[in-house]
Amino acid sequence: MYSLNSELKTKLQVINTAIQEKYGLILDGHKERLRDFIGAEIGLINEIEPLSPEELAGLEKRGGICGVDGSSNRAGGNYPHFIEVYQALALTTTRRDDPLYLAEIYTPVITDEEDEDGERREEQKNQKLAGLEVQAAIKAIQLHRPYAILMDGGLIRYNIYAGEVWDELVQLCEDTGTILVGVIKDIKTRVIGEQLKRNYPELKGNLYDRELLFGLLDYRELLLIDEAVSKKEPMGYSSAFLRSSISPMTIGLDIIESQRGHLTDMARLVLTLTPQNSRGVPLWIDIVDKEVKISDQMMKGMLERYLDRGVYERFFVSERDKRS
Repeated sequence: MYSLNSELKTKLQVINTAIQEKYGLILDGHKERLRDFIGAEIGLINEIEPLSPEELAGLEKRGGICGVDGSSNRAGGNYPHFIEVYQALALTTTRRDDPLYLAEIYTPVITDEEDEDGERREEQKNQKLAGLEVQAAIKAIQLHRPYAILMDGGLIRYNIYAGEVWDELVQLCEDTGTILVGVIKDIKTRVIGEQLKRNYPELKGNLYDRELLFGLLDYRELLLIDEAVSKKEPMGYSSAFLRSSISPMTIGLDIIESQRGHLTDMARLVLTLTPQNSRGVPLWIDIVDKEVKISDQMMKGMLERYLDRGVYERFFVSERDKRS
C-alpha cells in the first residue's frame, strides 16, 4: 500500500469521529427505534413478494417492460474546443432486437455561443440528456406500447429539465395506460431526515435518506411514503423506498400521482427484475445502461473515424490528450 502521511491519517480519523457523532442515533444500534419512527411518521413498511412467472408472462403479453437511460461524454479541452455527445436508449423486453436510439452532438466551435459559467453549462447538459431520454420514452410508447416504462432516475429530474416534452410524456402515459416509473439508484432525498429533525431538535445538519435507510429495511421490504410528508407529491409524484436485494443499500421509486395505485405492483416488478445478490438495480435497467454507455474509448474511436484528421486534432485534442 502507498505510504500515507500523518496529516492525512489524522484528518481521516477526525472525519470518522465526526460522522460517528453526527449519526450516533443511527449507528449505535437503534434500528428498531428508527423503524418505529418511520412507521409512525413516514409511511408503512411492508414485505412484498416478487411477481409469479404467470404474472410476469401476463405483463409481457400486455406489451412488456421498456427501460430508458441516457449517456453523455465529452472530448477536447477548454471552451470552445470541445465536443459533447448525448445518447438515449429505450429498449423493450418484447422488442429486444429493435432498440430505439436518439442522439445529439454539441460543440461551441460551430454555434459561436459565448462561453458560459460552469453552472449554466451543467444545466444545459442536464436539459439535453433529460430531453433525449423523454423523447425516447415517447417514441417507445408510440411504436411498441409497453405495459410499463422504467426510467433510470427520479422523475422529478425530467420535470425540471425536460420541460414541455415531459408533460407530453406524462399525458401520453395517462392516455395509453402505460405505467411510468422512475428507479433511483442513488437516493438524494431527505424526507426521513427532515421529519426526524422536527421531532428531535438536537439533530443538526443534513440527514439524507440514503444513510438513514442503510441496512434498516429487510430484503423485500417496501416503504410507501405518506403523501403528507412527501415533498414530491405536490409536484405530481408518489414515492417509495425498496430494499430489492440483500445489499444493505435501498433504492427509490417514483410514479406519477395519477398512477399511484400501481406503485406496489411496480415495486414487485422491480424486485422480480433485480438479482438477489446484486447492488439492488433491476437487471433490465443495467442492460440498457450498458448498451447506451458512451465510453472514453468509444468517444475517441467515433471522432477519429468520422471527423477529418485535421479537424479532430486542430479542435478537439487537448494538451492532456497529447501527454497521454
